[in-house]
Amino acid sequence: MRPFDDVHRIAILRGGGLGDLIFVLPAVHAVRNAYPGAEIVLLGTGQHARLLEGRPSPIDRVMRLPAAKGVYEPLPGVHDDPPALHRFFQAALAERFDLAFQLHGGGRWSNPFVRSLGARHTVGTRTPDAAPLARWLPYRYYQHEILRWLEVVALAGAPQVTLDAGLAVTDHDLTEAAEALSGLPGRLVTLHPGATDPRRRWPAEKYAEVAVHAVSQGHGVAVVGNGAESALVQEIVDRARSRSRSPMSIRGLAGVLDLNGLVGVLARSDVVVANDSGPRHMAEAIGTPTVSVFWCGNMINAGPFWRGVHRPHISWMVHCPVCGRWLTDQNVPDCGHRTPWVADVPVDGVLADVDEIMAATIPPQRGSRPVPEARSSPAG
Repeated sequence: MRPFDDVHRIAILRGGGLGDLIFVLPAVHAVRNAYPGAEIVLLGTGQHARLLEGRPSPIDRVMRLPAAKGVYEPLPGVHDDPPALHRFFQAALAERFDLAFQLHGGGRWSNPFVRSLGARHTVGTRTPDAAPLARWLPYRYYQHEILRWLEVVALAGAPQVTLDAGLAVTDHDLTEAAEALSGLPGRLVTLHPGATDPRRRWPAEKYAEVAVHAVSQGHGVAVVGNGAESALVQEIVDRARSRSRSPMSIRGLAGVLDLNGLVGVLARSDVVVANDSGPRHMAEAIGTPTVSVFWCGNMINAGPFWRGVHRPHISWMVHCPVCGRWLTDQNVPDCGHRTPWVADVPVDGVLADVDEIMAATIPPQRGSRPVPEARSSPAG
């Protein structure tokens, strides 16, 4: 399809976490290429704004989403903030968007949200119970997120230009990382044991085994996480230090790093070992090798495309380990159990891939992937 005419300002709706933002960046690069003179405004979260602030990207600025059911729910039980929603839509109407993309989900809540922006053209996905947009594709759960959103923006005449998110690394990122990593020996293995959904978390004792092994090979280990993951990170650090001959080569950084520091640590790492999580996807977008643990269904939606320096290890569990519920059918109600679905992934294969990546004669260059038509994005 041909691009729309006279498009000067574009809205892109994407809530969710850091990984969710990474998944739409290839589509945003396509939009930037198709509409080089247009301003691209991300309707995103405060976390998205902080990540993009001062960082080259195809996004010009961020309008922070208010609490809205099915679009952005920052706190449990807080679905809507009607006064804030009213102010947001008044501001959005004043923007006079020419084109609005729903790159968020199936559309039950997000399509009415996008229709309320007043854009001349709307494009997105929809489930059978969702309101239609002017151009749309059917939403099918099992499709890779990057490919899903590339297919959507193509409806607006924006063909693919890259499959890579291309997250840029700044000098500020690297400076913060250097301070956090000061004193760690050798090359760096970074672990991220967290995940928003506890069912995607590989057991702490297995991460501790990775840390002990990495230190035995002369590497330094950083264990990263947000403040809510502090106890998990400390458990891994304590387990690993108790079994290591070089305990101070293992450092916990939970709650220590802001987003700049996290990007810097991921960029300084020789390999990142992680679950299916935002930091794992950020590491790949930066260009850092990854060894990761995925549940089979999530592998379809979010797994890495390449195998040279990205090595996923997959759990093929298809029944809830507590009640036996079938896990791959999205029409079956959630049983509510949050026992990990990936605990059966063995350590040996993960260690072998870490060793193979670390044994590379020339470590892959990180933090220098070119970003198509990058701009510096202020928060807002």
